[in-house]
Amino acid sequence: MAKLSFLAGFGAGYVLGARAGHERYEQIRRGWEQAKDDPRLQSLAGMAQARADDAVSALKARMGGEPPR
Repeated sequence: MAKLSFLAGFGAGYVLGARAGHERYEQIRRGWEQAKDDPRLQSLAGMAQARADDAVSALKARMGGEPPR
């Protein structure tokens, strides 16, 4: 009897948790879709990319340039 009630409780928890998890996933996904199209985020991403490129260039210069191909 205890095993049956445990399985019933586990099943109910799984179903309810899966539904709540999917709804939260969709909420996060919609937020990301809105954020990635935001011009402010695009500007920040561009500045971060430029800084990363500068850092890589400076590191390559300190190490003697690019290796031969």
